[in-house]
Amino acid sequence: MTPPTILIVPGLRDHTEQHWQTLLEKELPRVRAVPPMGRDDLDCAKRVAAIEQVAAAIEGPIVIVAHSGGVVMVAHWALQTRVRVQGALLAAPPDFESPMPQGYPTLDQLRAGGWLPVPRKRLPFRSTVAASRNDPLARYARATELAEDWGSALVDLGEVGHLNPASGFGPWPGAHDLIKTLSSPA
Repeated sequence: MTPPTILIVPGLRDHTEQHWQTLLEKELPRVRAVPPMGRDDLDCAKRVAAIEQVAAAIEGPIVIVAHSGGVVMVAHWALQTRVRVQGALLAAPPDFESPMPQGYPTLDQLRAGGWLPVPRKRLPFRSTVAASRNDPLARYARATELAEDWGSALVDLGEVGHLNPASGFGPWPGAHDLIKTLSSPA
């Protein structure tokens, strides 16, 4: 059986050099990434189209690894794609339906960009939501609701902030085990 290609879907801040996704991209043998879109480009449809373009070009099984806003992008993308996905790791989903901290898009900006409402339909593929208990972008209870709505398994990461360099994370070794589980046949 062909091992899956890992499809990296970064958040709104795109690829950051010391982010666990960027590091993971360098570590894995079969990996593709959605190209940077620019931090100021909040067009959700454009970002969803970028996922579709990369995913449709992959032959064989796909496991998605999304972080933050990328998780919401995947939820929007899943409503319209015909690409078969073996599984998805959805790390640190933000609560785009509540006001974000200073420096992040406002609810009006997210609405204008097509992000709202956040899709709540069950995802058409196996998925795991990895959530932090002290994420400044989403209460743990909201991440739990999203996991339930999407039909995702939930992994409690403890208190890891937003699982990004600003929270003290570069490498995230635990991602490998979660990806391995999602890469095995269901």
